[in-house]
Amino acid sequence: MPKAIKTKKKVAKNKSKEIKKIPKKTTKPKKISKVPIKISKTYTPKETEKYMCDKHKVFFRIKLQEWRKELVKANNEALYNGSMDDNSISADIVDQASSYTDKNVEMKAINRQIKLISEIDKALIRIKDDTYGYCLDTAEPIGLKRLMARPVAKYTIAAQEKHEMNEKVHADD
Repeated sequence: MPKAIKTKKKVAKNKSKEIKKIPKKTTKPKKISKVPIKISKTYTPKETEKYMCDKHKVFFRIKLQEWRKELVKANNEALYNGSMDDNSISADIVDQASSYTDKNVEMKAINRQIKLISEIDKALIRIKDDTYGYCLDTAEPIGLKRLMARPVAKYTIAAQEKHEMNEKVHADD
């Protein structure tokens, strides 16, 4: 056997011995288990409670999830019913134009709902990240009243107005 092969085998044996000498950790890091917060069906967040406490987060998470389910169900029904109407093609040009307009309006509504579902998903992620309820621009609290009215709100009223003004200015260009 050539000398180079023998030294490689020795090196390989030495490396495996070194690896075996490393002690294995037997202790696992302790996980802090959170007790799930339960709220009643009639619970509404109060201004007297700490802003975005666990109860608030659970309330808004449930509200967003239920809203999302309703939107998905409505979209599926609209798409199913819309596909059923495709078979009724009329010979009358006015009826065809009316049907086309109706479908166009319906598809725009579905697209708006799909965007809203996306916003709901983003809000649910913000709840997990503990950033829900705080303005993305200023990091100030958005406020319970605003979140109750619009659970997917990302900005305070002032920051939202600023964004809308910027959009309006850029749209005019």
